[in-house]
Amino acid sequence: MPPRNQPTARQVRLGTELRRLRDAAGMTARDVAQFLGSTSAQMSQMEAGIAGVSEKRLRRLAAHYACADEALIDGLVEMAADRTRGWWEEYAQVLPPVFGDLAELEHHARFMQVIATAHVPGLLQTEDYARAVLSYRVPELPDSELEPRLTHRMRRKSVLSREGAPPYEAVVHESALRTRVADRRVARAQLDELLRASERPNVSVRVIPFDVDGFAGASSMMLYAGGQVTALDTVQRDAPYGSVFLDASAQLLAMRTLFRKVEAASLEPAKSRDFMHRLAKEIQS
Repeated sequence: MPPRNQPTARQVRLGTELRRLRDAAGMTARDVAQFLGSTSAQMSQMEAGIAGVSEKRLRRLAAHYACADEALIDGLVEMAADRTRGWWEEYAQVLPPVFGDLAELEHHARFMQVIATAHVPGLLQTEDYARAVLSYRVPELPDSELEPRLTHRMRRKSVLSREGAPPYEAVVHESALRTRVADRRVARAQLDELLRASERPNVSVRVIPFDVDGFAGASSMMLYAGGQVTALDTVQRDAPYGSVFLDASAQLLAMRTLFRKVEAASLEPAKSRDFMHRLAKEIQS
């Protein structure tokens, strides 16, 4: 397969997993290259996501590494065979690669779990709310850059309403619900959107009130996206310099534990809906 100029995060992840299997088997890239009749440089490209890998070669490698986890191997094969050309590729020449990586991550997710303490999660934002958040950036974005970001965020929302949409659970802190990123009208419309979204069978919205005891997770924002098996899960977190994607087993375990702790501090979905209804009336008055 020809080398890629700019592999996606999903392609890089596949290469990372292949390298992890090789490391676990105690083999060098040179050893495996000889086994495949390849070169160390080609192995490096494959493990960096720059070069693709066929299903036949992947299964041959898994057997050589004595990997007995059939579910993991099938998951890797699915990643290797994926030829999806999603709508996000339309923005490849307009937005930084991380925008496409996030949309692709959401598209392939088996489930999503979100913690939001500063803003309403992107997949649940109204257009006016999203515009206000994106417009607050310093330095301000010109319209030529703001509008593609806005339309990209709105198109991402379709993942929750498509056929076979993945389960989506969002835990949102009251601070995110009360912060008026624009005005009262936008705040009320955003709460109405959250209530509508929570009526979907695959969407759950839980609220953490200000007055809950024992919650110290104000900096816990994250997206946990489930893979075909737990080892292929991915966490996306925002950082001062942009989004980061985490996939090491220890990191994934820590983030699963974090989500359970934050979820435990939230109201159950029905009570969360009542909470949002009361807040919407309060904003309207």
